[in-house]
Amino acid sequence: MVSENRQRIICVVSDMLMTSLAWFIFNIIRFNDVIEPMEHYQSLSAFLLINQVLLGQILFPVLMMGLYYLSGYYNSVFFRSRIEDFTTTVSTAIIGSLIIYFTAIVDDPIPDRASNYELLIMLFSLLFTLVYVARLIITQITYRRIRNGRLAFNALIVGTSHQAVKLKERLSAFVKGRPGIYNIIGYVDPKPGGSTSEHNAKLNLPVYDINSLKKVCRDKQVKYLIVAPTRREMHSVVDTLNRLFPLDLPILISPTLFQLITTKTKIGDIKGEPLIDISHANMSESTRNLKRAGDIFLSAIALVILAPVFLIISIMIKADSRGPVFYLQERIGLRKKPFRIIKFRTMRTDAESNGPALSSANDTRVTRVGHYLRKYRLDELPQFWNVLKGEMSVIGPRPERAFYINQIVERAPYYALVHQVRPGITSLGMVKHGYAQSIDEMVERLQYDLIYIENVSLTMDLKIMIYTISTVLTGRGV
Repeated sequence: MVSENRQRIICVVSDMLMTSLAWFIFNIIRFNDVIEPMEHYQSLSAFLLINQVLLGQILFPVLMMGLYYLSGYYNSVFFRSRIEDFTTTVSTAIIGSLIIYFTAIVDDPIPDRASNYELLIMLFSLLFTLVYVARLIITQITYRRIRNGRLAFNALIVGTSHQAVKLKERLSAFVKGRPGIYNIIGYVDPKPGGSTSEHNAKLNLPVYDINSLKKVCRDKQVKYLIVAPTRREMHSVVDTLNRLFPLDLPILISPTLFQLITTKTKIGDIKGEPLIDISHANMSESTRNLKRAGDIFLSAIALVILAPVFLIISIMIKADSRGPVFYLQERIGLRKKPFRIIKFRTMRTDAESNGPALSSANDTRVTRVGHYLRKYRLDELPQFWNVLKGEMSVIGPRPERAFYINQIVERAPYYALVHQVRPGITSLGMVKHGYAQSIDEMVERLQYDLIYIENVSLTMDLKIMIYTISTVLTGRGV
């Protein structure tokens, strides 16, 4: 069995060693070409042992490791192309070289501007070449293990039909004499309690009940779930997907099934069996990491800066009506995992004594202070705590309750795709549509959320944030 963590550690250690070596060699060149002629150090060893150089030997590799992480290089350590290795290494080497140059080298006693450029180019060349060569070797070794059949990933096919068997044969077949990357260890009957010994005999592999899938995936170290329903089962595909999302595993489907669920067309893998991973949104690994890093930074800053505002709002809520300051409610988040969202209370404590009910423009359950909090969306501010914990993002589709999700899915089965990303404090749907007062409006707002998921980027997040700030300042929150 392949250990993804072990492979990731190899990549991290390799990058750290190569980056340290690049910086060490650069300091030798820097001494011989610039420092020694100008400063007259007694020896190279004396230069390398001064405090500033030793500190740089520690800090700059750490800085580069941070850039490597933000680039998304360590997110997927097995499925990377040589082009991805090249472009990621080039971009991080350029950024790292510029940062290091302007923080540590620019003050060197360099006699002319040409020498400045030469040092910068030398630093980039060392960082890129040493790191890229090591990465290329690791990638080549990984590919060789795949070709030799020594590297494969346990997978389950969700479905027990003739089509599922055919899919298993295609995935397990040798391509040009080489084994496939998926090690199919069994099938999953999408009907709860539906697996039988007859299935086992017919399929020649174990058939697992979908109700026990979580335990099976843990015990069997399953890495992929591949959905293969029959045409008769298409109506229940969304129910199946909703059961699979909480397992936090890649969910692969055929492009045809993806188009059926979403009414969209998307290009899949052009090598081997074309499968689409619908458990992750259409965003690059660097965007994914930068987005999360930005969430942590913004939420931490917001919680500190807004502390006095929180105190004032808390006093106003307590003075206005009986009940707690904060309101906790279970919502469904990334990969259908439930979490408790935190908001300032804007309604009476008995607002839902008769069951869940959406609010309206002139809702009598809303308190006087609550009306203004909702108008300026100040009630959402405590959710920065959810963002800091990783349950939410600053920008993303608004999380809903399971009660309403079940009703939305009946009208819009593609709602399941919303769970590919963390829900947000604000979203494209919120700035374009606002609060939903009915299931129909929720479905209408969903279209904007799907547009966001298909086009997610840091630029898109910035635009949504600007729109949100405008909405808050003009009081168009309700």
